[in-house]
Amino acid sequence: MRPKRGNVLVALAAVMLFSFSCFCISRLTQTSNQLINCRNHILEFKEKMLLLKNKTERNRQELIKALSKIKYEMTQRKNTSVNLVEKKVNTLGMNETVSDTFEILKFFFPHLRKVGRIYPDVIFGKKRTGVSFALGISTVNRGNQSYLSQTLNSVVSRMSPSEEKDSVVIVSVADRNEDYLKYVVDMITKRFKRQLKSGSLEVISIPAFFYPNILPLTQSTEDSGKLESWRIKQVLDFCFLMLYAQPKAMYYLQLEDDIIAKKMYFTKITDFVHNGTSNNWFYIEFSILGFIGKLFKSEDLTDFVRFFLMFYKDKPIDLLLGDIFQVKMCDPGETPEKCAERNKHIRIRYKPSLFQHVGIQSSFPGREQYSKDIYY
Repeated sequence: MRPKRGNVLVALAAVMLFSFSCFCISRLTQTSNQLINCRNHILEFKEKMLLLKNKTERNRQELIKALSKIKYEMTQRKNTSVNLVEKKVNTLGMNETVSDTFEILKFFFPHLRKVGRIYPDVIFGKKRTGVSFALGISTVNRGNQSYLSQTLNSVVSRMSPSEEKDSVVIVSVADRNEDYLKYVVDMITKRFKRQLKSGSLEVISIPAFFYPNILPLTQSTEDSGKLESWRIKQVLDFCFLMLYAQPKAMYYLQLEDDIIAKKMYFTKITDFVHNGTSNNWFYIEFSILGFIGKLFKSEDLTDFVRFFLMFYKDKPIDLLLGDIFQVKMCDPGETPEKCAERNKHIRIRYKPSLFQHVGIQSSFPGREQYSKDIYY
């Protein structure tokens, strides 16, 4: 019995050992599979990390390129701004005394009352004063079309050397578009070097902060609102130019950036002012169109500007010019006929006209105009 019992125990032990071996083999196989899976996951993760690293490197390179481009453009813009608006040796410095004519703007525009020094940016100018005539040309961007070069060439080339010495032509860039300012500066620098050097031609730029909110209070349509805002801004553009020109000359001639002048126009204006009329005139019209060719006494410009600024939201500037005559020159209770008769002697129209409108593309986007002075 004992041997049998011993055999049973041995057999049982063998079975248990075999089972345990199978179990161990199974566990080792599972562990091996898990290790293989783990290794595969690690390789996959490593591959993804490599791809991510490559992608990150590409993004970094693209970011560096973008930053370099931005830095370059900022540098170019900074250089352009410095070249355009930098005060040169012959222009105004921060500590120099300037005309206080622009201080009246603070009365009409509350947003300027906290501003210290109000003065346009002088791009080119030798501070010419004491001349007989200042000629003002306000210009804005007209898209792909510009008449300014033709206008300037006509105005300056038809002066004699002595007339050029006794005058100053002022181009006022009244546009926020920096590209247009650069275009004007580049064009004038290339084509009118002599006039810039002598100081007979000046270029100024009107800062954007000069302007109040000029959106109309009531707008029937979007287009009519834009047209009204454009008209309002145009009145202000002329006012700012007048204020700048006022201390420079005895007389101020208002022109526009899309006109041409007749030969000897300057000689004819000078002769007419000095010999052809009395000195009691209110203003003289050398063109019947709009605000072109209107001659003012500089001593009266501040009064004109004050009136224009009181009603700049109400009418175009050429209509306000008629209104100021009624207000200043017609006595209370005077009949319209009597006032109109006096009008002929102080609101003088010179014929034939000395300036012709040549622009077709209006400064209002998308509009064309074909008005001509029939007396030219």
